[in-house]
Amino acid sequence: MKAVISYLVLLSLLFTISPITVAAKPEMMGDVHYPTKTIRMLAGFAPGGGVDVLARLFGQKFSEAWGQNVVVDNRPGAGGNIATDIVAKAVPDGHTLLMAVSSLAINPSLYKLPYDTVKDLAPISLLTVAPNIIVAHPSLPVDSVRELVALAKSKPGQLTYASPGSGQASHLAMELFAQMTGTKFVHVPYNGGAPSFIAALAGHTQLLTGALPTVMPHVRSGKLKALGVTSPTRSQLAPDVPTIAEGAGLPGYEADVWYGLLAPAGTPVSIVNKLYAEIERLLLQRDVRERFTALGFEPSRSSPAQFAALIKSDIRKWEKVVRESGARVD
Repeated sequence: MKAVISYLVLLSLLFTISPITVAAKPEMMGDVHYPTKTIRMLAGFAPGGGVDVLARLFGQKFSEAWGQNVVVDNRPGAGGNIATDIVAKAVPDGHTLLMAVSSLAINPSLYKLPYDTVKDLAPISLLTVAPNIIVAHPSLPVDSVRELVALAKSKPGQLTYASPGSGQASHLAMELFAQMTGTKFVHVPYNGGAPSFIAALAGHTQLLTGALPTVMPHVRSGKLKALGVTSPTRSQLAPDVPTIAEGAGLPGYEADVWYGLLAPAGTPVSIVNKLYAEIERLLLQRDVRERFTALGFEPSRSSPAQFAALIKSDIRKWEKVVRESGARVD
């Protein structure tokens, strides 16, 4: 009799536990069938730029790996905020993604946003980091950032620099430099990268901050002088150009432009992890790395947690720079 009772108790427990076990399986295995339909990848900038190029590169690779179409949806405007808002409010099933640039962490200080950058997005992985560079017109009598600091202190508020626009990463890179060195420059914003380059090349401004891959051809031709890159270590694209941190004795100075992939908050961890694992795999592929080199990018992956920490850190960092510089969007 005792054996029968024990068996019945055990059987009862099994029936009680089994629904919980079955219910847990879909959650644990939620990435097995992902993606189940076309993935929409939002790019908040016009076709041809870094965000768009990376979105199309990874979109193609995801499609090849998983057999589902990936459509790149360009929604330029408001510093990428239009695209970000769409993703922040999308169904969190992994089929709507955002290819973002580091302005994502600057925008909270410049705009009244319809979303919360930290709470409404799920970081997946950093993809690449591209340094800016400070360059000078040949007529400016400086050959290093240390000499630039000395000249700027002797002529406060007299040296001018061009940027692609107020509030952009290259503008704030120079503002951070000025704050950390105790110098003052005159910012001359232009409507885009091309006009700012033309101004610097013509000598209409004495300095320029811009993307390293775009600027280096003008440095090699002698039309501009390279003073320092904004990355914490020297770039493989310009190994002879010192970092601003080492050239000016500014430990901690860093103003890179990063690119990364995000999803709506609430996207299942299993899907986030599947996307992250695929990115890790792709960044090791030779053809992807060669494509990065051709674009002037350096692969720089990170875990979802590390990417989230970077975004939070950058929001705090650039909020201070924006506040103290008085930077505003055009």
